[in-house]
Amino acid sequence: MKEVSEYYRDKVAVVTGAASGIGLALAETMLSYGAKRVILADLNEVNMAREAARLNLTYPGRALGLRCDITKEEDVKEMVRQGAGFGGGRIDLLFNNAGAGFSGHFPEQTNADWEKAFSLNFYGAIYGIRAVLPLMQAQGGGHIVDIISGIAFAPMAYQTMYSATKAALNALTLALRYELWDENIRLTSATPGTTATAIWAGMEAPPDAQSPEQSARTILAGVANNERLVLGDEADASGARNCFTPEAAKDFDDYLLNVARKRRSGEWVV
Repeated sequence: MKEVSEYYRDKVAVVTGAASGIGLALAETMLSYGAKRVILADLNEVNMAREAARLNLTYPGRALGLRCDITKEEDVKEMVRQGAGFGGGRIDLLFNNAGAGFSGHFPEQTNADWEKAFSLNFYGAIYGIRAVLPLMQAQGGGHIVDIISGIAFAPMAYQTMYSATKAALNALTLALRYELWDENIRLTSATPGTTATAIWAGMEAPPDAQSPEQSARTILAGVANNERLVLGDEADASGARNCFTPEAAKDFDDYLLNVARKRRSGEWVV
């Protein structure tokens, strides 16, 4: 734990989607590890303000809540500008965490639906990277973490938009990792694992789902180790190892087809 916490000590971090769930857990855990400042960015002003005020009771003056619609590039630029001001001119870490688990039947989805999904789950991260990159280059380095999903490795029926957006974000992150490596700007792609958050709205999270705090600790440990891809739980690790392996194709066909048929019948399984 000491080695992990040392990585975050005295650093300034921005977390999008930080008013609840994994984003909030990432922010709070980094503060407990000794982060100098943490900026909580979210569209939900009420929750964001409440949580920032709560964190400041324990960590006085070290948390700032900022309203930000990540689908609007100007919003993201302004959030980064204000966040850097709060951080004394620095942003050492950016966690592109905000997103949504889009679902639905493909023939019923319009181009507008797809644009909305990519705007939130993909372009929101691009806007964040573009906004923070000049600052990180000027200060001599930084770390950008894009929160993807295990669905990037096991694309599932009735979640085509979620699968496609998270797979695209993963590819962007890993390609950019090497493009920026020699500028001392690290990039990490991270799955949270199956976690009990609002993404399960209207359904109960699976009984083996971990807490947001457990997920945050796993992600932060991998980031501190500069891992290329942090896998939030064994299910995500299995998907990453096997989904695109030719030898496992038959097993994955059987598994994913079973998921599709059960979902078609009204039973939402994972």
